Parts: sequence; C-alpha cells; structure tokens
Amino acid sequence: MTSKCAIVTGAARGIGLATADLLAENGWKVALVDRDQSELAQAAAERPEMLALPLDVSIPEQVDAIIAKTLEWAGRIDSLVNNAGVAEFGPIADCDFTAWRRVMATNLDGVFLCSQAATPALKQSRGSIVNIASISGLRASTLRVAYGTSKAAVIQLTKQYAAEFGEHGVRVNCVAPGPVRTKLAMAVHSPEIIAAYHDALPLNRYGSERELAEAVVFLASDKASYITGQVLAVDGGFDSTGVGLPALRQA
Repeated sequence: MTSKCAIVTGAARGIGLATADLLAENGWKVALVDRDQSELAQAAAERPEMLALPLDVSIPEQVDAIIAKTLEWAGRIDSLVNNAGVAEFGPIADCDFTAWRRVMATNLDGVFLCSQAATPALKQSRGSIVNIASISGLRASTLRVAYGTSKAAVIQLTKQYAAEFGEHGVRVNCVAPGPVRTKLAMAVHSPEIIAAYHDALPLNRYGSERELAEAVVFLASDKASYITGQVLAVDGGFDSTGVGLPALRQA
C-alpha cells in the first residue's frame, strides 16, 4: 500500500513539527514547509525520511512549488495541515497597515493559497485539510486585533471549503489551540501571564505540542472520516468558561 502523504506548513518547530513527527509515527510521508531555512534545515537533518521545503506560504509562486515538489516526491497529497502563522501583539493604535498585512499575508492568505493549490491533488485522493486557527479566533482579547481577526477568518474559511469540498470527499476542519507550552510561548509569557492563564483554564495548565498534534492527526486521518466543517478548540476548557472568575477556584 502506498503511504499517505501530508504537507505540514510552519513545520520547523512547535505544533507543526510535533504534528509532522506524529504523522510519521503513523506511517505517513511528510513534507515539511517553513520559510525559516536554518530552523527547517536543523529539523530536517534529524528526519531524513521527510521532505524539507524552505518556502513561503504567502508567496503564490512558492506555494505552487510546494505542491509540485511534494507530488514529484510522493506522487500524491492526502492531507494539508495549514499551520504556518505569525503572531504580532500590541494595542490597536499601534497596528498600522503594514503590520496588519504582515499578519494577514501568512495567517490568512497562506491558508487560502495552499488550500487552492492543493485542491486538485486532494480531490484525487479524497483527502483532508486541517487548518490551525487559535482560541483568539473564537474569543476576543486585548492586543490581538490583527492576529485574532486573521484566525477568525481562518475558521470561516474552513467552513467555506468544507461546504464546497464535501461532494468531492475532501474533509476540511480546524483546530483552535489555547495556551500551548511552546518554546516561544514560554519565552514571552511572564510568570504573571502564566499564572493568569492557569487560573482561567479549567484544566489549570498549558497544553503540550504533542496534545495539539494528536488532535490534528486525528482530523487528518480516516478516523475522522465523517467529520468536516468543524472547529475543535484544544484549549483546556478556556473557551468554554468565558472570562471566568479565578477567585472562585479557591472556593
């Protein structure tokens, strides 16, 4: 049996790399896509069975190359994991149009471009798309005007594709991560922020990259064969509790 093949964008680190590793553990061939060439090279050096593609999902010509090189390598595409994203936080007053477009180019345009380019191959394989949004796309927060809006748009884009692609047997779903213990998050989250998140999360902890990968790989796989158009918040209960009253945890 020919191995299934997945493309994972933003795969040099974090959730993307954890997803690629779990897919490989499950017998998938994996193409790693990331514009950070040095990080991608380091990850790929430890995973010689994977295809490394140092390309940018926000540039149409490079997206076409991602699809072409993957098909040349594997002969098929069974799943596209749109994980590549950038996060720029700050007050709305400080978000100029250049910053807005920088976020949208990767977080939204990249998802659209990759999904469009992969469509013919996914229709042929009756495959799947898994988009990575964010809990910030489900609930508003301060300092995230571009980021949160881009992720909300990814959620809507997921539903649009699911509505049209179902008749072709292509499933399209979305994972919305809550706070995740990535190297980047731990580098920028102060002890006060970490404590505040713990208070707001019913599970009282950050998620792990592996826990997010488990959700992504499930939705990409045949185990989720009757699931499409869904948004799965993998967030320790963060979205379910709204603002919450941390003081009540002491009761």
